[in-house]
Amino acid sequence: MRKVEVLSYDEKWKQMFKEEAAKLQTIFGNEIVDIHHIGSTSVPGLKAKPIIDIMPVVRDINTVDKYKIFMQEIGYEPKGENGIPKRRYFQKGGENRTHHVHIYQTGSYEIKRHLAFRDYLVLHTDEIEKYADRKEELAQQFPYDIESYINGKNYLVKEIERKSLNWYETNQKLIK
Repeated sequence: MRKVEVLSYDEKWKQMFKEEAAKLQTIFGNEIVDIHHIGSTSVPGLKAKPIIDIMPVVRDINTVDKYKIFMQEIGYEPKGENGIPKRRYFQKGGENRTHHVHIYQTGSYEIKRHLAFRDYLVLHTDEIEKYADRKEELAQQFPYDIESYINGKNYLVKEIERKSLNWYETNQKLIK
């Protein structure tokens, strides 16, 4: 049974992302348009489960399936869409998970959603603190119940997501 563990931010998470991103670039080559570090481990100062979330962006999501064997060779378990249409999802580490890979095709709304959430938190430390406190509280309350942990933070995640998308849209308009 996997334990829900929330740790203080660790600088090594950046390096873990870079190392894994290089492996993914080797596997997918020119199929990859960009690779982003997302999720809580990508936000300096944010407490997180020590699992690196990586989001490669590809030209054609359907080509990803032909690379499954190569992903398995470096320790990933293919999970298909895993509940999100037009995504390819992979997990590494089994019960002691170390990495999640979420692959989307260029133009997917999910890319904007993930990047807006990350970038908003990086610039809003008050939100980081509120989010970190909630995650820590839930990890203590539900140490062996990942579903209750996820459900418990869902409302706050949706609230931050709404703010981050509004912030992102406003800032995109200012840039243009």
